[in-house]
Amino acid sequence: MKKKYYKQVLYDLQVELVKFQKAVIKKDLKVCILFEGRDCAGKDGMIKRFVEHLSPREARIVALGVPSQKDVASWYFQRFVPHLPSNQEIVFFNRSWYNRAGVEKVMGFSTHEEQSCFLEEVGGFEHMLTHSGMIFLKYYLDISKEEQKKRLEARKNNPLKQWKLSPIDAKAQHYWDAYSKARDEMLEVSSFVFAPWYVVHTDDKKEARIHTIKHFLSQVDYEGKDEKLLAYDPDIIYRFDPKCDEKGFMFQ
Repeated sequence: MKKKYYKQVLYDLQVELVKFQKAVIKKDLKVCILFEGRDCAGKDGMIKRFVEHLSPREARIVALGVPSQKDVASWYFQRFVPHLPSNQEIVFFNRSWYNRAGVEKVMGFSTHEEQSCFLEEVGGFEHMLTHSGMIFLKYYLDISKEEQKKRLEARKNNPLKQWKLSPIDAKAQHYWDAYSKARDEMLEVSSFVFAPWYVVHTDDKKEARIHTIKHFLSQVDYEGKDEKLLAYDPDIIYRFDPKCDEKGFMFQ
């Protein structure tokens, strides 16, 4: 995607996002969008393009750090509940409660019992969110092993991006297969009718951003919606299906 075309399409889509936010405020809606994915898959850049021109009073990014001792001693979902959107708010989770089924599982930060309990409870938790009337979408950003390696190297060599390179990120390539297995299990168990997962191929960052915003806007209603802008590429973003692995859609 050429830079000039990308900027024009992004501008048009961001205008649509502003229209949507006006509807959120006018109708007292609650909106929650989760972004999960492999290290270097582009979660930060994706969220930045979503929120760039939204009103910061009604749009928040949640990126929680290491849990405190109090968090560890509490019900797992408890630390996330205060960050959920109130009326008129859009909240973007840059990683979420699904850490338990991904990083924590691969790196051994939680027990097998804790992971099993999470997978048993997450459906009920998300059903409560959607049953309350919340607009709730989940995106998993997927990336090839080769592209992840390139981006990890770029972070090492760019002094402005070195803050992005954590000790866990540095081990992403070594644990590639373990993350693939954890991802597949998580998606299969937690892609619900009321809260499905949408997988995004992000080797091309510009294409991924454009088509994810298009997809999101195609899923919601708001006044003045320009439908002709919102046709997304199903080879870049698609609803997860257990047969995805069989068809070779997922990066392994």
